[in-house]
Amino acid sequence: MQEAAALLKRFFFDIETDPRIGIKHIGLYTALILLWENQGCKGPLSAYSRQVMLAAKISSSTTFVKLLHELDDYNYIRYEPSYYKGKASQINLLLCK
Repeated sequence: MQEAAALLKRFFFDIETDPRIGIKHIGLYTALILLWENQGCKGPLSAYSRQVMLAAKISSSTTFVKLLHELDDYNYIRYEPSYYKGKASQINLLLCK
């Protein structure tokens, strides 16, 4: 629990001065932290897109992928997509800056 709270606190600190981050990014990142916490806060988050989209309240897969790639490009996460239906993608939540 402490790891997730510290990560969320750091994320909000970092985005305060980052004009690229919008409410959809915040919702997605918060959902990623929740899912990571549910996995025990160990290692990268292992998740399927539908699972994350449901938690983040994102209905469009296009929007979901765009937001994930932006968070990756902005160095808030490291996204390693799985291109196989039976294998979950890996998402590392990074402590920024």
